Amino acid sequence: MATEKGHSLWGDAWRRLSKNRLAMVCLGLVAFFTLLAVYGEIVCRYHEARDITPFYQKTNLEMAFQPPGGVHWMGTDALGRDVMARLIQGVTIAYKVGIITSLIAIPIGVFFGCIAGYFGGKVDDFVVWLYSTFASMPGLLFILAIAMVVGRGLLGIYLGIGLTTWVGICRLIRGEVIKHKGQTYVQAAQALGLGDGRIIFKHILPNVMHVIIVTFTLRFPAAVGTEVFLSFIGIGVQDQPSWGLMINSARMRLWQGMWWEMTFVTLAVFLLVLAFNLLGDALRDALDPRLND
Repeated sequence: MATEKGHSLWGDAWRRLSKNRLAMVCLGLVAFFTLLAVYGEIVCRYHEARDITPFYQKTNLEMAFQPPGGVHWMGTDALGRDVMARLIQGVTIAYKVGIITSLIAIPIGVFFGCIAGYFGGKVDDFVVWLYSTFASMPGLLFILAIAMVVGRGLLGIYLGIGLTTWVGICRLIRGEVIKHKGQTYVQAAQALGLGDGRIIFKHILPNVMHVIIVTFTLRFPAAVGTEVFLSFIGIGVQDQPSWGLMINSARMRLWQGMWWEMTFVTLAVFLLVLAFNLLGDALRDALDPRLND
């Protein structure tokens, strides 16, 4: 894979990425949301450790439906809870869903993609049949079924999304491994008598790592959007400030002029999903070997 003289593939990719102003803005947004997610998790763990009700869960009906102002920058909801504090906790839930479902789906897809592409034959036929079977099932219904069996809450969301979204990366990794197993460095490793497992995971996999990184940035917002939808219809998170629950409760008050909760939560979802999608596209362009002259 050609790169500029004296530069690594990753160094080249960073230089390409840093020249893309839109990508850097998206990277800044992702970093900002990440900091909010870390802060929200620390706050949640702190209150759990002390066994006290978090401030973002405390109700105060006298402060219900306060518009954005000096005390409550994003206003309050129907129970007098601060919208901004709950929105930040929603970032934490979104990140948990995006990261944990990726930790489930990506290893499954990478493993099956690697063995299918490397061994071929009956192993490849089995893996192709397996992911084709999963791909033929209605994804959302499969996620709903798993979530309903496990029970409402984050565990059902994690398993439902994680176990049903590995097909895409499996296909990508399979194709990349088929391309790489004919390369000289793989043939040299085979001639040296190295085991198949070592060749796959120590030699080929590092050369397709960029595919995994790009896939993560593109599937992360998809997982977040799925969680928001499931929580919106009452299948997902029940007792935590998920963005889906906030949107569901806020929509009933729009006709009364209480616009702020719906507006700020929808804007947060839009910015997070847009930032990850645009950053994923920029990473794909930066890591495209055809652009590394």
